[in-house]
Amino acid sequence: MAKRSYTKTPMREQAPEIRSRNFDEVALGYTLAEGQLEASRCLQCKNAPCITNCPVMIDIPGFIKAVEESDMPLAHKILSRYTNLPAICGRVCPQEKQCEMVCRLGRSKKFEPVAIGKLERLVADWALEQPIEYSETFGEKGRVAVIGSGPSGLTAAGDLVKLGYDVTVYEALHAAGGVLTYGIPEFRLPKRVVKQEIERIIAQGVKIETNVVVGKTITMDEIMADFDACYLSVGAGAPKFQGIKGTSLNGVYSSSEYLTRVNLMHGYQFPTYDTPVQKSTNVVVIGGGNVAMDAARSAKRLGVEKVSIVYRRSLEELPARQEEYHHSVEEGVDYHWLSNPIEYIDDGAGRLRAVKCVQMELGEPDESGRRRPIVIPDSEFIIEADTVIEAIGQGANKVLLDTFPELALNQWGYIEANEETCATSIPGVFAGGDIVTGAATVILAMGAGKIAATEIDRYVQQTKQEQLV
Repeated sequence: MAKRSYTKTPMREQAPEIRSRNFDEVALGYTLAEGQLEASRCLQCKNAPCITNCPVMIDIPGFIKAVEESDMPLAHKILSRYTNLPAICGRVCPQEKQCEMVCRLGRSKKFEPVAIGKLERLVADWALEQPIEYSETFGEKGRVAVIGSGPSGLTAAGDLVKLGYDVTVYEALHAAGGVLTYGIPEFRLPKRVVKQEIERIIAQGVKIETNVVVGKTITMDEIMADFDACYLSVGAGAPKFQGIKGTSLNGVYSSSEYLTRVNLMHGYQFPTYDTPVQKSTNVVVIGGGNVAMDAARSAKRLGVEKVSIVYRRSLEELPARQEEYHHSVEEGVDYHWLSNPIEYIDDGAGRLRAVKCVQMELGEPDESGRRRPIVIPDSEFIIEADTVIEAIGQGANKVLLDTFPELALNQWGYIEANEETCATSIPGVFAGGDIVTGAATVILAMGAGKIAATEIDRYVQQTKQEQLV
C-alpha cells in the first residue's frame, strides 16, 4: 500500500488575478484520479465520527471507499440515500467545522483531514452528467405542501416523495432554490448546478409552483384544507440594518438586496441582463460572515476599485469559512479589523460619501462564546465610500407569518418549533431551517428538512389510522 499523504490532494482553482474579474466558479473540482488519490487517505473507521457530525448522517466512509474503487454509480447511490443536494453541499457546506473537523486522520498532528466535501462534489458532479431517471411513484400515502424551495424545503420534498407522498412546493420568487439562487454567488455555486439538482428532485415526482406568495396569492387556510400536512421553510431573508445615522442615504444596501440583484436578477451578467446594480468606486461591507464575503467578492467582480470589509472583532473570531476569507484576500479585498460603523456621511445631495467608524477592543466572551467588542473612546476614523453593504444577518419574513397569527413565534419573531420533530403549535404544520433557527448553514437547514419529512410521515399515517377507528 502506498504511503498515505500528510496533506489533502489540492483542488485546482482559477488564478486570483483572473477570477477577480469574472463570475466563473473559483474551484475547478477533482478529476477521478485526484479523487481516488484523496479517497485512499480515508482510514475507513468503524463507528466513524464524521458520520455522526454530519447533519444529514451521510455514510461518508462508504461513498469514499466507492470513489477509491472507481465505482461512481455506487458512490452516488450511497450519497443519494442521505442527501438530495450533494453537488450543492460539496461546494458550500462548512465541512471543516463538521465532518472534517472530527476526521480521525486529521486528529493526528501530522495529517490533514480527508477532503470529504471535495469528494462529495466529485461524485455529485459525475451524477449531474448522467441521464435523469424519472420516478413512477404516484403519491398514494397523502398530500404534503412545502412552503419555500430553499435547501430545507427541497430536502423535505425530496424525502417525502421517496416515502410515497404527493408533494407540492410553493415558491414566492420566479425561480426555485431560495438562498441557493438569490444569495450565493455564481463563483461559489453556479446556477446551472442548482438548476440541475432541482430538476432531479422534480424528476422524483415533486411539483414546484413559483410566483406563489403564501399569505397573499394563497392562504394557509386553503393549504391546510387541501393537504394532509405542511412544512414551512420560508427562510430568513428580511434585511437587517444597524440603524445608524445615514442608513437611508442612497448607496446604503442590505446584503439581501445587493446579492439578489447580482444573483437572482443576473446583475453579474451585465450587459446581457440590464439589472440596476450601482456602479461603485469604493465599497465598504459591514460584517464578517459568509454573506459579507459573498458581497465583497461580488463587488470586486463588478469592477469596484476598492472593496473593504469592516468587522468589529478580529480574524480569530471571524465566522466566515476560512476558505472564503483566504480567497477574498487573494482577490484584493481589504480588512478593517476591530472596527464598527457609527455614521454614514452625506455628500450634501442625499448620497453616501464616507463611513465614520470607531475602533473596538475585545472584552469577555458573550452568549455566542466570542469575546465581546467594546468601543475605544475617541477612536473615530473615516473610510471614503460611495456604497455600503450591511451583511449583519437577516430576519424572519413577515408576509406569511403576519397572515397566520395562530402560529406561535419566539421572542425573535421566528417560528417556534420542536427541535427534535419540527412540529409547531398547530397540528399538521411543521417548520424548519432559517425561519426557525435564524440565518444558519445550508446543511443545517437540510438536516431540519430530513427530520421534518420523517415526522410528517409519522403524523399523517397516525392521523389516518385514528380516523379509521
